[in-house]
Amino acid sequence: MTLSVALGPDTQESTQTGTGTSTEVLSAPDIPWNLVIWNDPVNLMSYVSYVFRTYFGYSEAKSNKLMLEVHKKGRSIVAHGSKEQVEQHAVAMHGYGLWATVEKATGGGPASGKGKGKRG
Repeated sequence: MTLSVALGPDTQESTQTGTGTSTEVLSAPDIPWNLVIWNDPVNLMSYVSYVFRTYFGYSEAKSNKLMLEVHKKGRSIVAHGSKEQVEQHAVAMHGYGLWATVEKATGGGPASGKGKGKRG
């Protein structure tokens, strides 16, 4: 009898038979994730732009463009990367008082084509 258990991407699969155990590493493609900043009634537009400049190192023009997207469309994808990186960015944005969420990217990249920034 053979027992096989897969624990998930980048984990180990263990196959046991009556005579021994073999272990191999499973690899999955890196799934891109997006950092979404949401509009809120609290933060000034200039402050949101300031956060994008200071935290991500974006230019003033790019920061203002993203801030206006947040203001007019209600949300903007401001960074993308691995799940761990994007979650770290979300925690940082919460520290700045911004509403941020993490979502899986569709189509193999960020929906709006935004870059990762310095810290991504």
